[in-house]
Amino acid sequence: MKMPELELLMQLAVDVGEVVTMGEGPLGERRVVGILGGTFEGPALGGEILPGADWQLARSDGVLEIDARYALRERTGGIVQVLSQGYRHGPAEVLAALGRGEAVDPASYFFRTVMRFETGAPHLAWLNRTIAVATGERRARQVLLKAFALI
Repeated sequence: MKMPELELLMQLAVDVGEVVTMGEGPLGERRVVGILGGTFEGPALGGEILPGADWQLARSDGVLEIDARYALRERTGGIVQVLSQGYRHGPAEVLAALGRGEAVDPASYFFRTVMRFETGAPHLAWLNRTIAVATGERRARQVLLKAFALI
């Protein structure tokens, strides 16, 4: 059996809006963060990020569940749906600093997602068979992701 390998797929700079809380529910605090736009670039593709949203669950154990859905407009015109789900967690003081919009060393917390894609653009159809894992960095108004395709 072949062991999985990682290959750089793209780097994304995702512009985000304010965190909107829906309050405490039975599973934790439900929140939504608007995805306003941004850019992405990789060895085989690049372009702009279209609006979407990140539906989050802040659990009582300190883990933030991420469920982001948005689209990419590739520079050749193809549109790609992105589903990115994962976790962000770390020491309470680090997460509090992130919540205040402060710059925090991304090595001081865990931020990982699994990404899947869907497109009808024939020249990007290879993305329909691609799963990527991403490392993330949260900034005040931006999320930086480095996505690696599993090969």
